[in-house]
Amino acid sequence: MRQKASKKQEHEEEGEEVDERQTCNPIDELQSHGINAADITKLRQAGICTVMSVLMCPKKEMVNIKGITDQKAEKIFEAAQKIENGGFCTGLQLVEKRKKIKKLSTGSTALDTLLGGGIETQAITEAFGEFRTGKTQLANTLSVIAQLPVSKGGGSGKVVFIDTEGTFRPERIQKIAQRFELDPQEVLNLSLIHISEPTRPLYISYAVFCLKKKKKKK
Repeated sequence: MRQKASKKQEHEEEGEEVDERQTCNPIDELQSHGINAADITKLRQAGICTVMSVLMCPKKEMVNIKGITDQKAEKIFEAAQKIENGGFCTGLQLVEKRKKIKKLSTGSTALDTLLGGGIETQAITEAFGEFRTGKTQLANTLSVIAQLPVSKGGGSGKVVFIDTEGTFRPERIQKIAQRFELDPQEVLNLSLIHISEPTRPLYISYAVFCLKKKKKKK
């Protein structure tokens, strides 16, 4: 039996350049806008690890963080707004921004065609339907495909799977990984599962931070 190559080896064999551009600004960026390192550490310890997660955090929760006063919170929010540069942009700026968007295959050619090429990155895609219509299967399949090379319809990335019902089954991921000739153990190793009820954006931000930390240790 042919030994399956690991994800990293597969990229090297195909000579594909993995896109390492950051899709979110780390919390440390606030330091260049006047926020001291001690306050940034307090935010990180509270699970706020990206600039976007600062903007998603209600002020009421921000001031509940030990050492973050109302005045400091205002300054932090102001700095975060400058970094993310939210608001208006020109049409040309939007064109450049959309060039960074990738489309992940769903694993179904027919569904990819209906979606204009697949699931867009840097966006939220909602799948809804009745019981047993394939919603979970689609999410599981995308969890594997997202780790495939771009040339194979993937995103060359890692996965954060937010399970609010405690129904995630790693065995299903392993079977899907085998379908795409990937090492099931490697696929699960690059997936971070978080079970939470209810799910908050703050947890998602922290999960992404953990995955990046895991990557650096390799």
